[in-house]
Amino acid sequence: MYGGDEVSAVVIDLGHHTCKAGYAGEDAPKAVFPSVVGSIEQLEIGEALKYEKDSEPILDAKDGLRPSDSIKNKAKRKLYVGSQALGYRRDHMEVLSPVKDGVVVDWDIVDSIWDHAFRERLLIDPTEHPMLLAEPCSNTLQQRERTAELMFEKYKVPALFLAKNAVLTSFASGRATSLVVDCGGGSTTVAPVHDGYVLQKAVSTSTIGGEFLTDCMMKSLESKGVIQIKPRYSFKRKEVRPGEFQTVDLDFPNTTESYKLYSQRVIASDIKECVCRAPDTPYDESSYANIPTTAYELPDGQTIEIGADRFKIPDILFNPSIVQTIPGMESLAGSASSVRSLPQMVIESINRCDVDIRRELFSSILLSGGTASMQQLKERLEKDLLEESPQAARVKVLASGNATERRFSVWIGGSILASLGSFQQLWFSKAEYEEHGSSYIQRKCP
Repeated sequence: MYGGDEVSAVVIDLGHHTCKAGYAGEDAPKAVFPSVVGSIEQLEIGEALKYEKDSEPILDAKDGLRPSDSIKNKAKRKLYVGSQALGYRRDHMEVLSPVKDGVVVDWDIVDSIWDHAFRERLLIDPTEHPMLLAEPCSNTLQQRERTAELMFEKYKVPALFLAKNAVLTSFASGRATSLVVDCGGGSTTVAPVHDGYVLQKAVSTSTIGGEFLTDCMMKSLESKGVIQIKPRYSFKRKEVRPGEFQTVDLDFPNTTESYKLYSQRVIASDIKECVCRAPDTPYDESSYANIPTTAYELPDGQTIEIGADRFKIPDILFNPSIVQTIPGMESLAGSASSVRSLPQMVIESINRCDVDIRRELFSSILLSGGTASMQQLKERLEKDLLEESPQAARVKVLASGNATERRFSVWIGGSILASLGSFQQLWFSKAEYEEHGSSYIQRKCP
């Protein structure tokens, strides 16, 4: 249907932390940018005044809104998408995420992210390219239909396909059956894939993802009094003598808390990626107390020494109760104590599957997602699983040696799938959408 080389499909993976977009058949996404956006509320003055005059409560015929609500609705949001737009500090700019607990809560933002990907980054006309979108395993019927409506009605795409993250990761490593451990920005999901289908009953998720670890890193460093992380916009460096800099603090009173936190997270996340590695044995304070430190230079020129935290933070994945020892994270400690560790999630998930495929799942556990690029994570997971799994099981944890491939495995799987000749008759086409409506997506994309 859409075979041949004239038009390549576009693959989009909108994750909790970054959005990846590019052409099917390529080995890495063309565009990778944050999946949060900056938003500034703008009230249209004329409208507000008009409503002030007619201040008796008129019900809006369309929505049944009171004037005060209408004023709120008249406030236009200006959205800033992409790392460049977000990197520039603006007064009163809030940083918002469209995804909460794996479910889209704000479709306007998703729409602006897709728009940015098509028009600004890939420079394509969406009406000419079939779209393959990656979706979380927990995606609901309403979410899928809404996606189909937006794609066909607004972007007028010729064809669409929704594929589950775990299935795409499995395809990226060339397997039809595997257990996918996806450590993403917002959560960690363990999903068994059998013959290209996710076994929904055995999917398990935990709220501990990359961003949670970044927050722990930030709180832990600040509590030790090592450092107050200064966002990039809050200082400028000027050269006093050649090679010697002086840092001058700048004050922007109108910066929102969410933007400040976003800017600090960018730095803390980089610290985490540069120095952290999963410890070979479970973390305990005494044995890691005299560990050699690693130096890290912050944007404002200070150098900090990071010791035990390099191992403590990644170990939260294997032992969530460590969170209680980090000052400032106690409020989340309650929820973390009910969270299961990574090896427990894997074993629990495999035990919920049929007996005859358990063996195969144990021998092909795939690691993917940004957090999975952490050093030694694969070795540690394999070691813990060997201790906890049944004797007969041959445990094998697989992860691409290339960190880029681990980060983008969902996207790469989509790229492989959408460029297969045998896949071309599976697209959900515009004609089918017009004939059967958006609910037909359930039949076309199981």
